[in-house]
Amino acid sequence: MTRLLPYPLMALALLIMWLLLNGTSAGQLLLGAVIAILATWAMRSLGPSKPRIRRWRVIPVLFARVFVDVIGSNIDAARIILARGGRTQPDLVHVPLTLRDRTGLAVLACILTSMPGTAWVEYNAASGELLMHVLDVEAEQNWRDLVKERYERPLMEIFGETSE
Repeated sequence: MTRLLPYPLMALALLIMWLLLNGTSAGQLLLGAVIAILATWAMRSLGPSKPRIRRWRVIPVLFARVFVDVIGSNIDAARIILARGGRTQPDLVHVPLTLRDRTGLAVLACILTSMPGTAWVEYNAASGELLMHVLDVEAEQNWRDLVKERYERPLMEIFGETSE
């Protein structure tokens, strides 16, 4: 099973997405299955490590937090653009991260980039420092605390890392 489908959940997700986008018929099911299998074989050749999730119960909490924060960030970005006429104080913020898990870092990048007004710019693996762009910086330390407390800490729990 592992040779045919090295990433079975990914293959299933790709097949479902294919059918949702293209409709359900025998031909689309067969084509979607072939594409899903080929995509997982290609993924295997890249050699990513499979993530090990340690605390599943933290995932819904993090998901809810991100959902609320994305909505709030949309409102804040709209308020800044409409009320101030687009006059902002954009800046780059350096955030020292303790998180080293590659999957956790990828999830953190997705979270930060999904927030209107923020973007993951660069990560220095040697120093563990994240460089992020913020649309309107009032206090850099608030942004550092936000990333570390609201997102990094739960991700470290999920992927089983401990604070240094």
